[in-house]
Formats: sequence, C-alpha cells, structure tokens
Amino acid sequence: MNRLARPLARRSAARTLLAAAACGALLAGCGGTGEAKTDAAKPSDGATAAAAEAAFPVTLPNAWGTTEVEKKPLKVATVSDGDTDIALALGLVPVITPDAEDGGPVPEYKQRAIDKLGAGKLRTYDDTDGTDYEAIAAEAPDVILGMNTWSMDADYAKLAPIAPVVTFTDEAHADTLTWQERLKTAAKALGMSAEAEKVIAANEKATADAAAAHPEFKGKTYTYAVVHPEQITFMSYADQDPGVFEQLGFEKTAKAKAYTADKNAVSLEKLDELEADVLLMTYPFGDNGLLGAKELEGNKLFQSLKAVKGKHYAVIPSENTLSSAVAYPDALSAPWIVEKLAPILAGAVAGT
Repeated sequence: MNRLARPLARRSAARTLLAAAACGALLAGCGGTGEAKTDAAKPSDGATAAAAEAAFPVTLPNAWGTTEVEKKPLKVATVSDGDTDIALALGLVPVITPDAEDGGPVPEYKQRAIDKLGAGKLRTYDDTDGTDYEAIAAEAPDVILGMNTWSMDADYAKLAPIAPVVTFTDEAHADTLTWQERLKTAAKALGMSAEAEKVIAANEKATADAAAAHPEFKGKTYTYAVVHPEQITFMSYADQDPGVFEQLGFEKTAKAKAYTADKNAVSLEKLDELEADVLLMTYPFGDNGLLGAKELEGNKLFQSLKAVKGKHYAVIPSENTLSSAVAYPDALSAPWIVEKLAPILAGAVAGT
C-alpha cells in the first residue's frame, strides 16, 4: 500500500518468497566511505557501462527547479532511509546517510543488503534535528538522492549548492509516488535504469512466486486495520491502492466501500465493520495506541467476529519493522515483506 497513514514511519523519511530474490537484485560492487568500500558500483559488462556513460548529461525537472547531472555519479548521498534503500537496491553504498535507526538495530532486509555489498557499517549523520547539510557537504557527493523525503521543501535550497538533487517533480509526490517510480527516477540520474528494471522484475517475481505457492489466498477477503493513538483506522478502504495483500490474491471487503482516506475511523461500537475472511491488525504505537492488543481482543464485539472466532485473525508485528514496511514498501523491503507476511497470512487463512 503506497498511501497508508504513517503508523510507524521511518524517522528520516517522515520523521515508508525469498531472501535470495532481494539479494539477487543487488549488484556487486559499491561506493562509500569510512568502513564502506570506496569504489562505486559499476556495471560488470563493458557495453552496459559504456551505454550508461553515454546517457549523460541527464536533465531532470523537479518541483523546485531542474537537476543537471553532467556525468555518471560515483559518490551518492541520501537524505532519507528510503533513499538509502534505493541506493542499496541498485548496488550502491552511499557516502553518507541519515541515522534512521538512531544507533539501534538495522532492519533485517537492510542489513542483508549491506552484508551482500560488503559495506560494513554505513557512514551516517544524526538527523534528529533534520538534514545535516554540513555533514553531506563534507563528503563531496556527486549527487544527492531525495526521492523519499517529506522535508525537501526546506532542504532543496541548501542541498542544491552541494550537488545535484534528485527529487520529485511535484511536492504532492512525497506521498503519492510508488516505490517503482521513485526507483526509476533515481536510477535515471545514476545511469542505472537497466539495473532498476532488474530490481523491479526480481521483486515482482518474489510476489508472484509467493502467490503461486499459496493459492488459498486467491479470492479471500481481508480487512487491514491499524490502531493509531486517536482511532482504529480502516486501512484497506475501497480506493486504497492495491498493495501487497491484493498482489498476493486477497480482495477488499464490501464494507471497504464505506471508508476513504479521509473517512477511515472505526468506533468500538462498530467493530463488526472489520469482518472479513481474514482480519489483520497492527499496533505500531504500542501503549500509545488507542488501545492495546489485549484490550481489543478482550472486547466482546471483537470476540464475536467470525474471523476472530475462527482464528482467521492475525497481528502484523511492528517490532521487526514489518508493519512500517507494509505501509512504506520500497525497492529493498518489498521482497522481504512478502517473505515475512506470507506465513502470517497462511496461518490466518487456515485458522491456525
């Protein structure tokens, strides 16, 4: 789902099958500083490399002006975790990134990519107070990726003098672009459009393989709800973009038509609105949510739902960043989402 409310947005961005499918999409070779390797990823085929070089200079319009990339960038800086994921998915190690984890554990899918590229520990800056322009400038990047940030309106004027900034053509795109569109734009600026298509194809195959392995998903209705601090939110509303659940074969319920992006609260008196073949909940705010899992599961109306009584109910965990990744899929996390989600969904369908 590309436009979900932010249940657990990655701080630097908002502050968005098989592991082999994700790793297989990554290209060997990387660029970076500190503990990372120093050579940027290069196409292994000479003809491909020559074609990539010939694609420059590249001119890309953006919401604040025009981005001119004179030659193939070797040193890439990122201003959000999602942009870091784009670079890693393309086989590039950024010269500097925001510390999205605040010194905490790196998400599994991201660590897999870092390990695959032999990058060690990424060089990061503290983004508690926003983008650190001085830290980025100190690394003298050839290009700055800003395809996944909500702060570009404030950042652009300060980043543009440092290096060409690759970002969206409309401020509204901060919320509306798909991860595929973000990846393709970034890849064009990097001279890696062919590599981006390979990443997209690998992710599509991971999802298709999972759907084929679970034919029991096809045609089952689902409701996906998020417990926010102020409300229970009906996230699988009718005009919500088809996300991973539907890509795996599930369908929205008829009651989804009563909900929209702006009208999506479910009161405790109307918990029967959540009824579906499979009910999926997530509690990303923990104790700060409207109510916790135990409290909701102790509610008599909730207990009366067929999905709950038949054990066709599952919680999408937030502790391992899965619920956040479902809300904000990107080129790096998409196959991992399917890998982790498929067994949860299989158990919910089976009622185990």
